[in-house]
Amino acid sequence: MSKKKDLKEITPPEAYKLIQESPRAVLIDIRSSMEFLFVGHPAGAVHVPWIDEPDWVINPQFAAQIRKLMLGGVGTQHPESDAPIILICRSGKRSREAGEFLLEQGLSEVYNVTEGFEGERDEQHHRSTLGGWRFHGLPWEQC
Repeated sequence: MSKKKDLKEITPPEAYKLIQESPRAVLIDIRSSMEFLFVGHPAGAVHVPWIDEPDWVINPQFAAQIRKLMLGGVGTQHPESDAPIILICRSGKRSREAGEFLLEQGLSEVYNVTEGFEGERDEQHHRSTLGGWRFHGLPWEQC
């Protein structure tokens, strides 16, 4: 019986560093299409929604889409060869859920960006002021 893998939690700066140091690592933005396009996203991130409009249900093809994106390089019989999968959402909650799901599906090198892209809301209910990818000044783009 194989040991259950744990989801790795990393901050936005740690995620950026991992991407720079590991050319096989893939940053996957799991937010909705509207969030990805209009709020912005980390530069170079690939979009695979976990929950998306119009029905706002969990994407039944999520794991298959991630495996396809990774070109069969993850979830194989040899976990030590898995490429790092780095998941990001708005604040780190949906990406944690999606990451745990991927681990259950047999993927092993899965990371959650704890602060997400925008971080938590401040006292004025604004995001990107307390944490997140943008707060840390990491590269991002917007459509």
